[in-house]
Amino acid sequence: MTEKTPRPSGDEAADAPKATAASDAPVILSNEPGSFAWGVLAKRHPALVQQVRDAFPYGPRQHEALDALLDEITRGVVEPLAPGERDHGRWAASGQEYFGRSWYDAPFLWAESYFYRRLLGAVGYFGTGPWRGVDPFAPFKKAELGGGAVEEELRALDALANVPAEERATALLHASLWGNRADLGFRVAAGEPAAGATADPALVADDSVLLWRLLPVGSGSTVAVVADNAGRELIPDLILIDHLLEQRRADRVVLHVKPYPYYVSDAMTADVVDCLRRLVEAPGEAGRIGGRLWKAMGAGDLEVRTHPFFCAPQPYGEMPEDLRGEFGGAALTVLKGDLNYRRLVGDQSWDATASFADLTRYFPGAVAALRTLKSDVVVGLEEGAVDALERSGGAWRTSGTHALIQVRR
Repeated sequence: MTEKTPRPSGDEAADAPKATAASDAPVILSNEPGSFAWGVLAKRHPALVQQVRDAFPYGPRQHEALDALLDEITRGVVEPLAPGERDHGRWAASGQEYFGRSWYDAPFLWAESYFYRRLLGAVGYFGTGPWRGVDPFAPFKKAELGGGAVEEELRALDALANVPAEERATALLHASLWGNRADLGFRVAAGEPAAGATADPALVADDSVLLWRLLPVGSGSTVAVVADNAGRELIPDLILIDHLLEQRRADRVVLHVKPYPYYVSDAMTADVVDCLRRLVEAPGEAGRIGGRLWKAMGAGDLEVRTHPFFCAPQPYGEMPEDLRGEFGGAALTVLKGDLNYRRLVGDQSWDATASFADLTRYFPGAVAALRTLKSDVVVGLEEGAVDALERSGGAWRTSGTHALIQVRR
């Protein structure tokens, strides 16, 4: 089975540069027992069905639908959406090759995405009843956002307030990169080395110098940021956005989020608002940052947008024309997180030394990937670095212990 070659939509398709041929690497499936993709479908998804069921006082209809979904993903075959579903046509087109087959034999990216769509359908998120629009993952997000770890990380911002701008920029970039290890980037205090003062061995690629070069002070540019997770990851993303605006590295930032709940913790507009409120209500530097961001939204300097494509199972090479136009008009598009990376380069078994620039040359404008490694896909690494990582014996591709900053101008 081969994946379609990433391509733009619309009239630009004929002239836009193409990514490296997708046939160069097989599409990742989930049918190899013990693989990372297999573990997601066989273990993570069934566990999540039970966690969602336990998190809400759902009624018999939701319980029956969740039980049916659990039975299907563990023992059955992929079933299509009911004809009356709002997005039946879109999923019928993308899944026509996979319906009636094992979930494990569908491309991993498609199967994951479709699972979350089916989970939302089971709990009535898109229905007409009382559970319409109720985020089934909200309890997990709120528990993280209200935890003591967030408070500690926000307090650490006070030590960063008077640090030179360049040093602060490095710390905030690393905080955004590491997400739920944000405190590692925030801590620039007496007796501790400045973030970025020495090479971080956990960074398998670091194009941060090029990233900052693309955002010179006073350029009057627009920056697009495509968010990943809510909570402890979205807060440092917002703080980095404040730095870009405050230091005039961008006159305007467009923050792209998901249109509905996705991959448990992915950020929606409601999560942006929750994080802004958490910042505004915090004392010290965090509260000042929150106040500036709140005003920036009111003035249009920070705008939140969404698009159905952010919850689609296709690579960015197949993005619609309106989204291509948005990214093409930005000085830089920053893609956060693991899923965005998989969609950027293709969810395929690439050699880790494959060219990041070649695989992303189709993208309409400069693009930066900030990603903690939590799945098998990775490209653009030096051969010696890959050899050393493989010799380490650790699950460096999937454990979240390593990260990368990759930029294609």
